[in-house]
Amino acid sequence: MAITLTGTILIVEDTPSEMELMSHYLRESGCTVIHAVTGKEALDKATQYKPNVIVTDVVMPGMSGFELCRSLKKNPETAKVPIVICTSKNQEIDRLWGMRQGADAYLTKPYTREQLLRVVVSLLGVGL
Repeated sequence: MAITLTGTILIVEDTPSEMELMSHYLRESGCTVIHAVTGKEALDKATQYKPNVIVTDVVMPGMSGFELCRSLKKNPETAKVPIVICTSKNQEIDRLWGMRQGADAYLTKPYTREQLLRVVVSLLGVGL
């Protein structure tokens, strides 16, 4: 089933192949995609572009995805933007910690196109 989405998604990912795959899935479904490679860059782009959803990795140089989550949720300009943590950290403790940092969803790698789109759809508030 083809899922068509509208909205701007900010992807925060420091692995080029992961960034490319995620961007491809989201663009193919109709989303506008913005990229950031570091947490600092993501904070700047989140306030500048006001994305509808942010998808972030956890393990990145400088600021982790967990720290990014906390910073975004503390900033009144970005506090309401839904955040998906997308990581290879698949332990229950990681998931719980991510949610405590303010994440709205937690997706573990490797994921399928459908899993990624389902999470984004649920956060955009669009029915399937």
